Amino acid sequence: MEKCNVLIVDDDAEIVEAVSINLRREGLNVFTASNGLEALEVLERNEIHLILLDVMMPKLDGIQATLKIRETKNIPILIVSAKTEDADKIVGLNAGADDYISKPFSPLELIARVKSQLRRYTRLGNYKPSEDVIYTQGLALNKSTKTITVDEEVVRLTATEYKILELLMENKGRVFSIEEIYEKVWREPSCNGENTVAVHVRRIREKIEINPREPKYLKVVWGIGYKIEK
Repeated sequence: MEKCNVLIVDDDAEIVEAVSINLRREGLNVFTASNGLEALEVLERNEIHLILLDVMMPKLDGIQATLKIRETKNIPILIVSAKTEDADKIVGLNAGADDYISKPFSPLELIARVKSQLRRYTRLGNYKPSEDVIYTQGLALNKSTKTITVDEEVVRLTATEYKILELLMENKGRVFSIEEIYEKVWREPSCNGENTVAVHVRRIREKIEINPREPKYLKVVWGIGYKIEK
């Protein structure tokens, strides 16, 4: 199964950072939002497998966000809130949340609840691994929306740049020669296409790599061609 994506929704930046660190240590991809409206936007652009949702937030609170999410999605929602009264827990569960944890909480308890919900969803729910999203080390390509994200940030590529990256990501680990890339992307015989491909690869690196001179994703295999690391 592909790595699961967890969305943390909380207006407290310190809590978001602390929870993010703990979940990433467990091998989960982490997306974040500071209120319910931002959470809905993240859900539109990405496949999320579990949501950690605070109750008290500006613009759209956790309860209203839960009701909105439940109109179209059945992914697990874990309410995280400073409220401890049973009535508040019941409101959250009745709105459609799957579980409830009160602040302050221990990292071990949170991780245990997250893993429990993910196991239940991936094994017993109607979850199906997406064939439209390709991941590698924080780089994600969504074939349905034709979008690229790096560590959750959207990257703007031209149509040709996207096609090159899609070709390489669909075949992670495989080295493509410059001629192969040109023929598959431009759909015509490669005639002196080396400079054209090289220029596009350089531009892709400038957009997806932290340091284009020491690329993390798009690697050159000298004398052969290019590949995306697995």
